[in-house]
Amino acid sequence: MEDTKLRIYTLEEAKDKYLGKPGEMERDDYEYELRLDMLGEMIRQTRKERKLTQSQLGELIGVQKSQISRIERNAKNVTLANILRVFRALHAKVNFNVELLDGEYKIS
Repeated sequence: MEDTKLRIYTLEEAKDKYLGKPGEMERDDYEYELRLDMLGEMIRQTRKERKLTQSQLGELIGVQKSQISRIERNAKNVTLANILRVFRALHAKVNFNVELLDGEYKIS
């Protein structure tokens, strides 16, 4: 019988091996999709904590239940304005962190 050794990878090592290094297109696409999934899940969990149905949240921001359902499943094709309206209706504070990869951006 052949003696096979199992190699244990950290999550970062596995992502590097199977998705590519940070900065490579496939890895960046994966990270982007993951963040959108997390955003939708955050909205769903917060809505439930506030004891709101999708219909009730939709009424608060002026959209149909189906739009709330789409946002919770995949926030990919949602406008930033709608995301902000959802969080405002959920009484949640939103912070944005923007990092420019190629240098600094200064507002004067």
